[in-house]
Amino acid sequence: MLIKNSFEAGQPIDDVWAFFGDIPRVAACLPGADLTDEIGDDQYQGTVAIRLGPVKLEFDGEAEVTERDDANKTIAVDASGADKRGRGQAALKLNVVLSPSSLGTNIDISLDLQLAGAAAQYGRGMVADVTSVLLNDFATNMQNHLDAVESGLDPDQVAAAKPASGVVIGIRALRMALVRVFRRFFLPYRPQPN
Repeated sequence: MLIKNSFEAGQPIDDVWAFFGDIPRVAACLPGADLTDEIGDDQYQGTVAIRLGPVKLEFDGEAEVTERDDANKTIAVDASGADKRGRGQAALKLNVVLSPSSLGTNIDISLDLQLAGAAAQYGRGMVADVTSVLLNDFATNMQNHLDAVESGLDPDQVAAAKPASGVVIGIRALRMALVRVFRRFFLPYRPQPN
C-alpha cells in the first residue's frame, strides 16, 4: 500500500538535508522506532514497536539507504522485518524528496508498505491511518529537533520520540477513519445551491 505525506520545516533545505544524513537521528524521531546497530555502510538493524489497544506488534529488522542524491536532495530506504512473536512480516520502501519552500523546506514522503501474516489482518484503512498518525508525529519531532539545533541546543537533549502506543494513536486513527467515512457518505448528498 502506498502512503504519501508532505510537510514543511522552517529551516533551509541544507539544514534539513543534513538531518536526513544522520539516519539514527531520523529514526529517533519516529515513534516506536529504535536503531540498535549499524551493521555496514548505510545499513542498520533495529526494532519498531507499535501498540494499538490490546494489539502490540514488535518487529526486528534491517534498513538500508539504497540511494542518496545530494544534488537533488533525495533519499531512498528499504527496510524489512519480522514480528518477534512470528505473527507477520513487514517490508517498506521509503522515498524522501526535499525542495525549497516559502517557509524553508518542503518534505515529500512516499512510503510503500507491505504487510503479511497477522499484521495484515488489521485492514488497509486502519494501517494507512496509523501510519499517517506516525508520520505526522515524525514531522513534529523532526521540527522540534531542527529547532533545537538551530537554537544551539544539544540535539541529544531534545526529548526523544515517545513509543508508538495505545489509546492516542487509536483515537487519532479512528478520527481519520470517521472523517473519511463522513466525506464518502455524506458530502455527496449535500444540497446544491440554486
